[in-house]
Amino acid sequence: MPIIIADTVLMIFVFTSFVFILSILMKRNDIADIAWGVGFILIAVFLIKEKRPSITDIEIIVYSLVVIWGLRLSLYLLSRTFRKQEDFRYRKWREAWGRWVYLRSFFQVYLLQGGLMMVISAPMFVVFSGEKGDLAPICYVGIMLWTTGFFFEVVGDWQKSQFKKTAKVGDVLQTGLWKYSRHPNYFGEILIWWGIYLVTLPVEGGVWGLVSPVLITWLLIRVSGISMLEKKYEGNSVYDEYKRRTSSLIPWIPMKK
Repeated sequence: MPIIIADTVLMIFVFTSFVFILSILMKRNDIADIAWGVGFILIAVFLIKEKRPSITDIEIIVYSLVVIWGLRLSLYLLSRTFRKQEDFRYRKWREAWGRWVYLRSFFQVYLLQGGLMMVISAPMFVVFSGEKGDLAPICYVGIMLWTTGFFFEVVGDWQKSQFKKTAKVGDVLQTGLWKYSRHPNYFGEILIWWGIYLVTLPVEGGVWGLVSPVLITWLLIRVSGISMLEKKYEGNSVYDEYKRRTSSLIPWIPMKK
């Protein structure tokens, strides 16, 4: 297993370094978002290649759920990224970093992203190295949780993309899933990784995969997700009212106006 992890680290280092070089040529760091899902696909495919033909049912499920999620996310981000300017979060960093922009981008965007990929991929490494485990009821609970999360993420992203086609500056999406949660796509993302974790539990050592959903939940709530996005709307009276009435993450019945 240590050799497999070392090989995976090397692969992700090469991949993130390549994306970094590409970002310099394109003069935009938000392609890191597209690479996020691709990186997980690479890890899943690599582990499948190393494990076959002795791959287990639980492994097939875990790797498949990760690949489906990663492929959908990367294609969605690819379809929208080049139709607009660089994401405001990356643009602010680029402006703040000045002459150190390339060095800090490499370490604080791409290498950091690679490290996070490795940690969040913990469920895949758990099922790769753990003793064979049979499918248990908790696996089906995990699949249902993943499916629910996938629905929220896909539908939430689609509704947002449709809204942006006609939205004016200052408009706030408040219909569909966004009526019940200010961030239904992030809610879906969190459910996806908790679902994957539950699928791994019958495998010996499966509990160690807990680091994955805990980390992704923390990142989306406190670091690069909700916290950063909502700063963008500070001073927007429409959003302030929407924020007062609508749940931040978990879908819930909105408060009356």
